[in-house]
Amino acid sequence: MTATKRAVAARRQGVGRGQRVVEKVAVRAYAAATWVVAHVPGPLSRWVIGTGSQAGYLFWPTKRRGSNANFGHVAGLPPDDPRVRRMALGAYREYARYLVEVMHLESMSPERAIHLVAQTELEGIERIWRESKGGLIFAVGHVGNNEAVAAAVAGRGWPVSVVADDSAFPEMFERFTALREAWGVHVIPWRNLREIYGVLKRREMLALLVDWGYRPDGIPVLLFDSWTTLPAGPASLAAKTGSRILPLAIRRQQDGAFAVTWSEPIEVPSSSPADIQAATQAIADALGATIGAAPQQWYSFKPMWPDTPEEAARLAARAATMQAGGPAAQAAVADALEPQASIPVWPEGGGA
Repeated sequence: MTATKRAVAARRQGVGRGQRVVEKVAVRAYAAATWVVAHVPGPLSRWVIGTGSQAGYLFWPTKRRGSNANFGHVAGLPPDDPRVRRMALGAYREYARYLVEVMHLESMSPERAIHLVAQTELEGIERIWRESKGGLIFAVGHVGNNEAVAAAVAGRGWPVSVVADDSAFPEMFERFTALREAWGVHVIPWRNLREIYGVLKRREMLALLVDWGYRPDGIPVLLFDSWTTLPAGPASLAAKTGSRILPLAIRRQQDGAFAVTWSEPIEVPSSSPADIQAATQAIADALGATIGAAPQQWYSFKPMWPDTPEEAARLAARAATMQAGGPAAQAAVADALEPQASIPVWPEGGGA
């Protein structure tokens, strides 16, 4: 029995019967959808899944409120503005297109998957990686198609790993692990900090998603001129391993292929609260530019900002405390550096 299967078996023992039923239904539904997508014309499958995705937005009030709040921040408009609603509906349809592409990847050769990405735009990444004292941390958002880009990077022979959530849906985790490993993308369960550090100490590449939704214990940053938080993991890992952070922007082009661009590499001089906050703010600035350039391609539908002005004010105060330094700054960042809070993970089957 492999280590992954032993871990899956151990988790199963602690999972309630009801949760296992939900997991099995979800896995079988995904397998059925993947089969359908592989056997029907692309436009039809995109229309069916897109319509279903938009229906989820329209008939799921909690999801709709969170999405409208997110896109309201992006557009600088009230959440109930009709333009925000149109932007959100467009994003849900784009998300469905992404899901169809991910399902197609299961029956696609690695060589064909690689060509979903414009190759010439990857050339400069190797120089940035080679010049890093440690590894290279890709900071990416739920924009474009991260799976296709991971396959393209691995297809060049570059050693790239992703951190994925193995705490639920173990069959889905196994399924996507096998798919990514076939491309040459190594998958690390998110609790395996030793392996995460090992990748960077070997001067390899590590991809981390950063827009998993607002958490009050994260690092306070300004995103679209409003206070929120992002995970501490990228900055903390970079500081401890001498690695560079490279924020990637992945956008779909008119021909359907994905263009990859990046912001300036981010160096993190130390693990001081001020340096962690400044580096995470630089990630937020890059993420904001990526989303702002193509908001309809952004498919992180969990609430990204706090609900109240009071909470936003507390984040602003905490950011100022971190920049001021001293014991108070260390206390302000302590919760954010806990492993369970700091390491963002790769989704299983989209995971928006």
